[in-house]
Amino acid sequence: MEHRRLRISYSSISFLIIFVLVFNSSCIKFPKPIPNPYIQANRYLYPFSSEQKNITASISINLKNDATVNEIGAEIPPLKYNKSWLFLLSQDDTRHESFCVTWAAIHGKPIPVDKHYYDVEHLEAEDFPPGIMTLGKTLGSTDGAGKEVRFSFLITVEPEKHSMNRKPSVLPGFNVNQDRFKMNECLTFSNVKEMLNTGVGIAFHDVKTTAVDIVDSVKKHLEISQKILLDTLKGRGCKTLAEPEGNKVYIEAAKIIPEIQVITAQTEVEAIYPFQNPSALYNIPLRREPVVEENFRNYIEKKLALPKEQREAVAVFVHQTGTYFANHLLWLNNTYGKDGDDSMWAPSLEEYYEYNYYRLNGNVKVIKDNKTVKLEVFLPSSDYFYYPSVTINVKGLKMADIESVTSGDEVKGMSYADYKDGVMINIDCRKFLMEHATHYVEKYEKTKKVTDRADAIYFVKMLKESSAKRALLTRVGL
Repeated sequence: MEHRRLRISYSSISFLIIFVLVFNSSCIKFPKPIPNPYIQANRYLYPFSSEQKNITASISINLKNDATVNEIGAEIPPLKYNKSWLFLLSQDDTRHESFCVTWAAIHGKPIPVDKHYYDVEHLEAEDFPPGIMTLGKTLGSTDGAGKEVRFSFLITVEPEKHSMNRKPSVLPGFNVNQDRFKMNECLTFSNVKEMLNTGVGIAFHDVKTTAVDIVDSVKKHLEISQKILLDTLKGRGCKTLAEPEGNKVYIEAAKIIPEIQVITAQTEVEAIYPFQNPSALYNIPLRREPVVEENFRNYIEKKLALPKEQREAVAVFVHQTGTYFANHLLWLNNTYGKDGDDSMWAPSLEEYYEYNYYRLNGNVKVIKDNKTVKLEVFLPSSDYFYYPSVTINVKGLKMADIESVTSGDEVKGMSYADYKDGVMINIDCRKFLMEHATHYVEKYEKTKKVTDRADAIYFVKMLKESSAKRALLTRVGL
């Protein structure tokens, strides 16, 4: 009997313990994971979808009292900033290193070596793999009036890949292993956003279908990819296709999608000759060539041996890039860029297409009124246009004749200088250029990093002169 009572007591105690544990577990407040401060839920992206369209820009050139001016003409030259040759680089396959090598080299950021890679979140946290290097400066040319213009290029994107939404592991100071710096199969949308902010262009390439020989299937997946881009990039669309692996089905599909206007390929193509009779370029497969790294410099020098009137655009594409290729970009900067003869313009194919479109379809009207020369510049737009910026050559004037140059509110950035028998005026009509520059100033104020200051200065200097610009320059110590 005593034994039975003891057994009941043990059973009761066990029941009570279980009851208490179950009851209390419902009240336990488990600690929430600490959010990673380097992964931004709402990463900044220039508001491309709200860009100005079909712009009429007004410019007033106020002449000195003693200026003697006769006939005045104005035109948009073949290449922006009056450069003598065009360099068009594209990087295929949504490669991870298009951010951490190609883009990083151009913008003065660390470049990983020994087959390591990083993302924008690592860059912001200064969480780098071992053995990084820098080129010690940014790479580009000038606008002909003393302002830096960094090189740009075209990247391909594959929005149907789920890994474009990958969130990287960011662990500053953690050196037990380097797994977070392994190469991933593609860029992330966070990387793409930062690249877009600096002027890089995007193109479709491969799509997620096994029926790559059927036009309707490729077309359907290009349209799916476009929708993903528009949703993820806040309305920023894509108008360019880079043909993958010589598959002409992609070109057939692209030609029946109205939004895709620019096509680049390797065969059955037309070359771009900037200084010959201008062509609309719309839906024409434009030539680009693969270039072997060891032959890169000879390839370019051979192209440039011709007079500029006979010179084809240097349009090349790459896949993998590393420190060797970064040094090729440095060579371009030092030989033909801002630290060389300053003869090259290196936009993305997207931007060049738009510039050529403005040159063909826009117009510049000249109105002379006593001591004022007024220019009305019309820049028509098409779908997914994001680079409303041109150079205007004004013949019959010199800087010595000019008291001042002013512009309407539609012009956000402006510079000017003597050029041959006239004056060149560069205008940038991006609607949010001031807000864009302010973003980079605020970023520098938070981080105090040397490279963030360089970025802030770069974007502020794009602005036309104003009290707001001077205030931003003061904030970065200029």
